[in-house]
Amino acid sequence: MRIATKRGHRNSPDETASWLRARMKSLNLNGLEDLHQRTGIDRGSLSRYFRQERVPKIDVIGPLCEALEVSPETLLVALGAIEKKSR
Repeated sequence: MRIATKRGHRNSPDETASWLRARMKSLNLNGLEDLHQRTGIDRGSLSRYFRQERVPKIDVIGPLCEALEVSPETLLVALGAIEKKSR
């Protein structure tokens, strides 16, 4: 017998974009150029991460978390890389 389990939800690209705009606004970051300056990650890669065309590799998660002042889990949920935990 299988037990039904609740599955989480992955952010859509629109949800990711909305989250990023709000997060950047709260940190007074005016665009990907500002985020690039804080992280050293090129704007093209940043754009692809936030459009969910690529998942960031482990070496860029730290700088992104630091610049956006979020935990790795929060970042990966926001990017749609992992599911939100359902409660």
